[in-house]
Amino acid sequence: MNNDELKAVFDQQASSYNKQWTRMAPIYNGLYFLLESVFAGLPAKARVLCVGVGTGKELLHLANKFHGWQFTAVEPSSAMLDVCRREAEKAGIASRCHFHEGYLDSLPAGKKHDAATCFLVSQFILEEKARSEFFLQIAERLKPEGVLVNADLSAEIAAESYDALLRVWHSAMAPSDASDEGLSRMRATYAKDVAVLSPASVVSIISSGGFGPPVQFFQAGLIHAWFAKRTS
Repeated sequence: MNNDELKAVFDQQASSYNKQWTRMAPIYNGLYFLLESVFAGLPAKARVLCVGVGTGKELLHLANKFHGWQFTAVEPSSAMLDVCRREAEKAGIASRCHFHEGYLDSLPAGKKHDAATCFLVSQFILEEKARSEFFLQIAERLKPEGVLVNADLSAEIAAESYDALLRVWHSAMAPSDASDEGLSRMRATYAKDVAVLSPASVVSIISSGGFGPPVQFFQAGLIHAWFAKRTS
């Protein structure tokens, strides 16, 4: 899918997105729990860039844990960003947030950020060069030594174990559709619309986008997460 098609999909899903993924909460909660420790050394008044923030789950989690932090929420889907804004207002943290509808290249220049999150976003960039340039755009928004935390679907799809892992993943995500046909649809989607690359490939792409060696700190099913520092 191109950017417009992807944006349309998320616009359509926005109102029910959080409810749709309630089943996956244990995975995300584990990721956010470790995210706190990755970011533990940030300043008391850190500025955090949330790229492809969606409905704002990680932003809300961090804002509730670190009361002095400010956030820049970047999201091309207006409907998803509206949900994020409403949730931030409900939580009383909207005054610490700047909401930007669009992509990084349209975000006005401003103060550099101490850290960035990018969860399940870069996997939709199918060309590796463009994916590397995407991480370079993030790096340019960070201070030297600024910390990126990135999470994406990742797997060794050529390995014999991939089919078995994918079947478990499909069962976890869509238990009501745990059929061979449903599994085939997921496999086709991941082959066409999502760049599910090996962990080593994702690490290489992040590194070539202006970051030091990424450290993997989390995995659950196909979701892998790394942290890396911007190189000087």
